[in-house]
Amino acid sequence: MPLESNFTEQQLFDQLISSLVHTTWVSLGKIKNPITDKIEKDLHVASVNIDMVDMLYKRMDGNLSEAEDKYMSQVLSELKLNYIHEKSQTGDSHEEASTDSAENGSESDIKSKGKSKKQKPTTGTKKKK
Repeated sequence: MPLESNFTEQQLFDQLISSLVHTTWVSLGKIKNPITDKIEKDLHVASVNIDMVDMLYKRMDGNLSEAEDKYMSQVLSELKLNYIHEKSQTGDSHEEASTDSAENGSESDIKSKGKSKKQKPTTGTKKKK
């Protein structure tokens, strides 16, 4: 492992995903920001974080245990559905939709993110590192 880490790769992976998920819940306004101790909402940051978790999930295809795969799939679904809900509750959704559309696709693309499942390869063997 690089540097002098006392953590296993599994612990580092869990911490990375947990950190991204926690930051996303804060950005969605679902939990208090631990720094300000206030509920704050930043849907742009939430969208970027969801996209990062989704990208990691896709890039790790074939390298996750069954439990990790199930967890990642479940957490992504929950985050995406909550994002869609929060987006629909926003009073100024036109301005945010314009920003998100330019960076993340159209509003219908964002809604479909909440409903889509990760595509599994139909052939080949599992990759292991």
